[in-house]
Amino acid sequence: MGGWAAGRSDDMGRRGEERVWALLDALLESRSEPGLAARAATALGLPELGRYAVAALPAGGGAAPGVRTDTDGLRVLWRRREDREIAVVALGEREVSWLVALLGRWCPGPGGIGPVADGLAGLGTARRLADVALSTCPPGTTGIVRLEERLPAALVVSQPELSDRLLAGVFGPLLALDPADRALLVRTLEAWLECGGSAGRAAGLLYCHRNTVLNRLRRLERLTSRSLTRPRELIEMTLALDAFRLTVPQP
Repeated sequence: MGGWAAGRSDDMGRRGEERVWALLDALLESRSEPGLAARAATALGLPELGRYAVAALPAGGGAAPGVRTDTDGLRVLWRRREDREIAVVALGEREVSWLVALLGRWCPGPGGIGPVADGLAGLGTARRLADVALSTCPPGTTGIVRLEERLPAALVVSQPELSDRLLAGVFGPLLALDPADRALLVRTLEAWLECGGSAGRAAGLLYCHRNTVLNRLRRLERLTSRSLTRPRELIEMTLALDAFRLTVPQP
């Protein structure tokens, strides 16, 4: 009798825990249910209103699903969703940069963090945008990124059909080059952009002469029929570069 009662109690406890996590999953999926946020707040022991962040990482990149981790006063709830691990964090007064550093200690990345949600009801949007932030990380890269740092790339990955057209329309002739030649021009453009348009500083990154950088950029302009000195055409080039990084296999 005692064993049966204990087993039933354990079973009831598991069902209760499953209901708790089901409420969190419903929030992450942006389900529209009256009183959902309030019920989840009670079940999870979290404030209904407050600052929350959601991070998305590839499966195997974080903690076990359902585990709650209190680290330096920061509460982290982990959930597994298809090929993602989702971390829901009650930030309190902490800045998101603190969370970036914490996740970076737990896993190399890549990982994406959405905008801060003002309450549990905003977790669905924060989760969706965390997925978008993760999608801006090119294959093979590491690090935890915030959506606010990747907005142009986020626009590109959010519109794959338009992204394909942009890539073909701007970088079409570049894509036809030998992969090694193409990679050289792309890396030169990346370095020039990283250095704020300074050919001299880009040359230092690339271990070549400043004139070599300028010659490569002029060749890139000829291939794309766009000028890096015209703001609108420069925007097209940078967006096409994001599309290239995210969709074209790198040598």
